[in-house]
Amino acid sequence: MQPVDLSIVIPALDERDSLPDLIEEIVQVCDGLGRTWEAIVVDDGSTDGSTELVEELSGENPAVRGVRLRRNFGKSAALAAGFEYSSGGTVVTIDGDGQDDPADIPLLLEALDDGADLVSGWKRTRRDPISRRLASRVFNWFTARASGVAMHDMNCGFKAYRGDCARSLEIYGELHRFLPVLATQQGWRVAEVPVNHRPRRHGKSRFGVERYLRGALDLLAVVFVGRYEYRPLHLFGGLGLGLTVAGFAISLYLTILKLTGEAIGSRPLLFLGVLLIVVGIQLFTFGLLAQMVVLARRESAGGGLNPAQIARSVGFDPKPTVPGREIDDRLGAATRDQPGK
Repeated sequence: MQPVDLSIVIPALDERDSLPDLIEEIVQVCDGLGRTWEAIVVDDGSTDGSTELVEELSGENPAVRGVRLRRNFGKSAALAAGFEYSSGGTVVTIDGDGQDDPADIPLLLEALDDGADLVSGWKRTRRDPISRRLASRVFNWFTARASGVAMHDMNCGFKAYRGDCARSLEIYGELHRFLPVLATQQGWRVAEVPVNHRPRRHGKSRFGVERYLRGALDLLAVVFVGRYEYRPLHLFGGLGLGLTVAGFAISLYLTILKLTGEAIGSRPLLFLGVLLIVVGIQLFTFGLLAQMVVLARRESAGGGLNPAQIARSVGFDPKPTVPGREIDDRLGAATRDQPGK
């Protein structure tokens, strides 16, 4: 298949009733953009007949395509599959529940044209229960301060990406909530625009407070990996060195007391000083080992710079932004057309 200008990626789980109207709206909007386009519905293990519906819609309009996962792997896996199968120079993601308004797609694309690499929608007026709105506000406030990426609606599924940006992001687990953070850590420029949010007309929300509890742990992982992925010694070594110095200072103080004739054998401070020295040395050693693992991994991967970190070059032959992700060579037309792919 030939690459297109715009890929619309739609992760969906049991959204058979919502998809027909959503696809119809997407077709109307994209046909008016003057660009070649494709809509990729990623069926995340639906059991309500969504797969058969997508096959029917694809038969009616070849621009509508589908990818079915073998089971429910989660939204991150669905987005990763959609990015992998997309061929557009621009990628837009929109949830399959119909609450996002496809009429706002031009707004996202306009923000990309203004220089952003990732544009996230901001559901300024949310049509969700108050419990979900409050949990989302707490989540976004905490995420913005922990990551340094200030956004009103980090987890909005309605986003637009430059194709190179989308296909450079490593999404797994439940990291789809932090895509602007992951993009910022790679040096991509992110922006946010208000979008219309509509009430859910079909099905039921899969919202649960436990998602945000897991999200807090994922945020810690994202922040840690983003800051210390290639320099773990700076974290563990710094902590270890600090604890070791504190332990030596306590031990030196107790040594002076001992030399002046005071008994220190039963003082809790003695045990604290020894503990700080032991733990500090362990953390420092752990940091060294982690740094060696990082270096070994980079050497096994061939080392060098990640091409996704290069914004542009002048005077050189064009090179793929993300090696190994060329669309036709990567998948091949035959692979794309296989049933169940």
